[in-house]
Amino acid sequence: MYLENPSIYVIIFALTSSNQYYIIALRGDMMDVKKEEIIKGLIDSLKDIKYIMPDDIPDIDLYMDQVTTFMDSHLKSSKRYSEDKLLTKTMINNYTKNELLPPPNKKKYNKEHMFLLIFIYYFKNILSISDIQSIFNPLTQRYYGGKSKKISLKEIYEEIYRLEIEQTDALTKDMIRKMTKAKEAFPEVTNEEDRDFLTTFAFISMLCFDVYMRKHMIEKMIDQALMGGKTASAQATNKVENGKNLEKSQMDKAKNKAEK
Repeated sequence: MYLENPSIYVIIFALTSSNQYYIIALRGDMMDVKKEEIIKGLIDSLKDIKYIMPDDIPDIDLYMDQVTTFMDSHLKSSKRYSEDKLLTKTMINNYTKNELLPPPNKKKYNKEHMFLLIFIYYFKNILSISDIQSIFNPLTQRYYGGKSKKISLKEIYEEIYRLEIEQTDALTKDMIRKMTKAKEAFPEVTNEEDRDFLTTFAFISMLCFDVYMRKHMIEKMIDQALMGGKTASAQATNKVENGKNLEKSQMDKAKNKAEK
């Protein structure tokens, strides 16, 4: 994402309603920039964030190349660098392999696949694969493929999207409060260059601490609410062990067959 005013330098950690943080880096020289300009740039950048609206998602099934093209075109505003890859074929295959995403039907992905891929895109920036799996297992088991008669995966996505939009104003105000606090820090520093650097450092530190606390809260909710107190690492270890046992069993069968 690029601003018209290249002199603004802001790093934003935004928490979407789908419980994920992503980073937008706007680079430039923060020296001699008025607070009003920084705040304006901050607000404008938050409003420039693009979300995939429910109606944007095609009603037809898509091949993998079409899926990656769609995601890249609709989420390009969240790229840090223009060459960044948002979603690749390898990523999609790994999501299916790790049971985050149901397998495609005849190499095609339906609208529900797209909903899940968008959630994964946001989640993966701060959560481990095992944590995402803990969230997605009950989600797909209950709602994928029209399993629930009360609410569909499409309706869940629409509600999450609505909550995301509502968060924009609150996030903007929170960013302004944090920037104001950062500008007020280190009043004893008189050197302008040092003060500008420490203001930026204080702002980034507050944002990082906010991310840390929210991430910690999410992980606790996963461990206690979704996994019944069983840690994600323990679940991941069990999965690895089960995979090793399956592989060993297959090798033993092949060896016995060869000996016969």
